[in-house]
Amino acid sequence: MIRAFFVLLVLLALPLTTTALAAERPRRMASATAPTGSPAISILSIIPAQAEPGGRVLMSGSGFGSEISAFLGSVEIPARVSDGKLVEFTVPARLQPGLYVLYLKRADGVSSRPYNFSILPLRPVLSGLSPDQIGACSQGREREVLAQGRSFTESSLLLFDGAGIRSRFVSPEAISFTVPAVSGGLHQIVVKNPPDSLSQPMALTIETRPEISQVTMGSEHVNYYELIIEGKNFQQGASIYVDGQRIGGKVGVGNGNRERLIYGDCGKLIYQRHPYSSTSKELRIQVVNPDDEASQVVNVTAP
Repeated sequence: MIRAFFVLLVLLALPLTTTALAAERPRRMASATAPTGSPAISILSIIPAQAEPGGRVLMSGSGFGSEISAFLGSVEIPARVSDGKLVEFTVPARLQPGLYVLYLKRADGVSSRPYNFSILPLRPVLSGLSPDQIGACSQGREREVLAQGRSFTESSLLLFDGAGIRSRFVSPEAISFTVPAVSGGLHQIVVKNPPDSLSQPMALTIETRPEISQVTMGSEHVNYYELIIEGKNFQQGASIYVDGQRIGGKVGVGNGNRERLIYGDCGKLIYQRHPYSSTSKELRIQVVNPDDEASQVVNVTAP
């Protein structure tokens, strides 16, 4: 009697145990199961496994059918099927960087199994600067530079020698900025997209070497006349050499206080010349800045 009662208890417990074990098994995604008679979608490769917005992704496999869409999370993306074995789509530009679930869904509702796919921050590409060289004394619009490339955004930051400066987003291919007042030489330009995606650096040259563009006759006085020297990058305290003789400098005088050099501005010097004869001759003139950078030598015919 006791034995029969024990067997009855065991038989009553068996269905409960079977049900509990079934509930613990992992469930397959319903979307990855094809209806009876429909081929399943099989994905063999995803190239690349991560991409920037605007990047192209190629998936190979089978069961794609003639019409299929790719999904990144909840975003449906039109896809193109080639030879029934390849699916190609473009990562939408509006998607933010991060980890997404990628899967394919056929027109009949059959979906592939999901895969992890990373959208990378959009990396800016800096291809040129226009101009890539400005004069140290440039002013206003002369100091405006256009950074050219691609993948720029309205939140892009322009870095000048590693520090962010004010810039203006023109288009995904151009950002304009004004060169700050800095010393001459080479300076590094980089475009940064949030959060930390940097372009390759490019060099901007700030030219400090003086250059003479023309020398013309100015006002005439009783015992001297003026030669107007025009050009660029003339610094306060510059001097000139006339046939090897230095005129001017930091004190602005030379040759017994007779020959004088007056600094007009960055592009103009006035040489007050006291000729000993009214006969014209050829003079060789060169401008030298206080840091000893020298212009080219120009020939001038004057008394």
